[in-house]
Amino acid sequence: MTLLTRPLSDGWSVSLDPPGSAPALPALIPATVPGCVHTDLLAAGLIPDPYLDENEVALDWIGRQQWRYRTTFDWAPDGHEHHDLVFDGLDTIATVFLNGVEIASTANQHRTYRVPVAGRLLAGSNELEVLFGSAWAYAEDWRDRLGDLPGPYAAPYNFIRKMACNFGWDWGPGLVTAGIWKPVALESWSTARLSAVRPVITVDGGDGRIDVVVDLEPDTVDMVEMRVTAAIAGISASMVVPRGATSVSIPLTVPEVELWWPHDLGPQPLYDLHVELSAGGSPLDERTQRIGFRTITVDTSPDEIGSAFTIVVNGIPIFVRGANWIPDDCFPSRVTAERLAARIDQAIAANVNLLRVWGGGIFESDDFYRLCDEHGVLVWQDFLFACAAYPEEEPFRSEVIQEARDNVTRLMPHASLALFNGANENIWGYQDWGWQSRIGDRTWGAGYYTDLLPAVVAELDPARFYYPGSPYSGSLDQPANLDSHGLRHIWDVWNEVDYTTYASYVPRFAAEFGYQAPPTYTTLRRAISDRPLRPDSPGMRHHQKADDGNLKLARGAAAHLPTTADFDDWLYLMYVQQAEAVRFGVEHLRSHRGVCMGSVVWQLNDCWPVTSWAAIDGDGRPKLLWYALRDAYADRLLTVQPQDGGLELFGVNDSRQPWAETVTVERITFDGTVVASHTVELSVPGLSLRSVQIPPDVAAPRDPRAEVLLVRGHSGAVALHFFTADKDLALPDPELRVEVMIDGDAARIVVHATGLARHVGLQADRLHPAALSDDALVTIRPGSSHTFTVRGAGAFTADDVWSTKALQHLAGVARA
Repeated sequence: MTLLTRPLSDGWSVSLDPPGSAPALPALIPATVPGCVHTDLLAAGLIPDPYLDENEVALDWIGRQQWRYRTTFDWAPDGHEHHDLVFDGLDTIATVFLNGVEIASTANQHRTYRVPVAGRLLAGSNELEVLFGSAWAYAEDWRDRLGDLPGPYAAPYNFIRKMACNFGWDWGPGLVTAGIWKPVALESWSTARLSAVRPVITVDGGDGRIDVVVDLEPDTVDMVEMRVTAAIAGISASMVVPRGATSVSIPLTVPEVELWWPHDLGPQPLYDLHVELSAGGSPLDERTQRIGFRTITVDTSPDEIGSAFTIVVNGIPIFVRGANWIPDDCFPSRVTAERLAARIDQAIAANVNLLRVWGGGIFESDDFYRLCDEHGVLVWQDFLFACAAYPEEEPFRSEVIQEARDNVTRLMPHASLALFNGANENIWGYQDWGWQSRIGDRTWGAGYYTDLLPAVVAELDPARFYYPGSPYSGSLDQPANLDSHGLRHIWDVWNEVDYTTYASYVPRFAAEFGYQAPPTYTTLRRAISDRPLRPDSPGMRHHQKADDGNLKLARGAAAHLPTTADFDDWLYLMYVQQAEAVRFGVEHLRSHRGVCMGSVVWQLNDCWPVTSWAAIDGDGRPKLLWYALRDAYADRLLTVQPQDGGLELFGVNDSRQPWAETVTVERITFDGTVVASHTVELSVPGLSLRSVQIPPDVAAPRDPRAEVLLVRGHSGAVALHFFTADKDLALPDPELRVEVMIDGDAARIVVHATGLARHVGLQADRLHPAALSDDALVTIRPGSSHTFTVRGAGAFTADDVWSTKALQHLAGVARA
């Protein structure tokens, strides 16, 4: 008999346990599975939206209670020998009861649980209950038992296997969830079932080779002869399962396979691998996975600088143009496949070729990895350890083992998965953040990163690269965060120094760096009811989670931008600052292609409306940073960089095709007068860079405050280089003139400039909350124009563009 899966998603309710232990609530509240307590209470109208104003604080009590979920389902004997309740995810401290009898207890949000219940099911109605204890209470209890360990926050998130950022982060709220956050089902089977299918994939010449490792759960009481058949692309092979075996391996060779590539280098062909388990010719279980053929290695070999960190796809070393990914919502069950598809489309449109799934969140949903497979986005997967020391004592060690095994097994078939990383900033923290004196001789996580996790990956996913941490320099015997070795995080720029300090770093791979700005105007207005809005109004302060965040924004802006007392102008300036800081860092890193082979910006997305480092805010709207990142990550980039007292023009080509470009370099005044010019033929092979010195008579300004270097390629590539900070530029009134032409859902906004117009920013959401623009942050040269195409705004006029402050520019800022 074939395995039968019956979802148990209907008829759930949730209640406080015991009643009356918190604000008065109905005895039974309708619940959604998958979901969590917060979303259930919100859907029932019993709490305000925790993302709005300061509601988060008033809802802290939710995470400190016990909650009981309950449903009933009918069952009748169906001839199967085995019946299992399968919980794909329980968040987090759960006790499961079937018909009043405890059948399981759990303490890990990141695991799956299979509970045999064949002897406990009743013909007719069955009652299933899950009692969730307080994650706060559990974590605090283990912290008190083992002794506190260092981390960035007071919350003891390192003493529980739960999404760490639920407890609050420097971009996230403290909303400690509980609930059945992934599907639950009753699975019925006989004789045996497939417990895992692990295709280990390699490419040999033009042939794809798969070692299909099939793990079984057999009925050891009544073992019969079983057969496993694996098929792909019209090729199949079968193997009889040796009596008593729980695993078999079936080799397959697919001639002349089409290779899977990241989206910037080629197509993403995927093949269906079908595995069937049978006995006596009758099917027992089957599974289909979509796989891709490619090789992904990471070159960490020593060289004259130190040691490299270069991702190599199908034999081609690539420069990673990446972004860090956090959970897209504090309540992951709300993140649909459609929402993930929109976010991944935004990443691709910004020329991002890798997403790093950060270790303080979750192992993402199957939809996330499927979409990355289909659309050619590489995935770097952290194991879930972030910014703290973690205990290795029981019960945590056993939980980590099973959590790793569950998720390596689940994720390893995906073509997009490039590497596993042990931890985020934990090795660096141990070495450089004063942890050692506090930890003493206790465990802190090193055994996970250097022993346990690599062993799990080597066993279950032997073709995948594993690295112990980020940042990490290849050995615990040397500092973790070096330019010369491995992975580097650059955070002094945000925390302490000017963003031009990025130019002092030439890492082998920059895995984190970034700069803050508020969310878009419409998102702010939806989330914060302060009237008037000010940088320091209560709601704005609450939605700024970084230590001294507003002071750091002000400090950074002081060196580059004018000050203003007008909130709308301040908001525009913060968007500009974030965009320019990250653009500066990315272009610098790309100009060192070959030494540095990766830029992974912190961060792509947000989980709620907040001032943060994200390019896309919590409502899914792109900030000005997104547009700057798209330009800085373009396949072909022109950038001017200071070198040895002069200026050098770099052509960076991350496409596979050669790039021949006639480039004109002009030094012009802000009224458009050409003071000096130079033309150069730039020839850049694929996947490389070339540079040329800009002649001193062109590179050296007469008046740094009133001149700019304008670089134009005949193909349309453009670069600008200013000789002093924006705040010190002698900008004229550019005499902007706006024309609006409406054509159905599309509108063209043509902006004409008489003089140089610096940082012309279009915030399309100010015209309409659903509006999106094809461009948003440009500098218009004198006597020229730029056309923005806006969709979703409906009809509007040029007066609307000005009155809504949808269009702003640097010379138009009301200076304080």
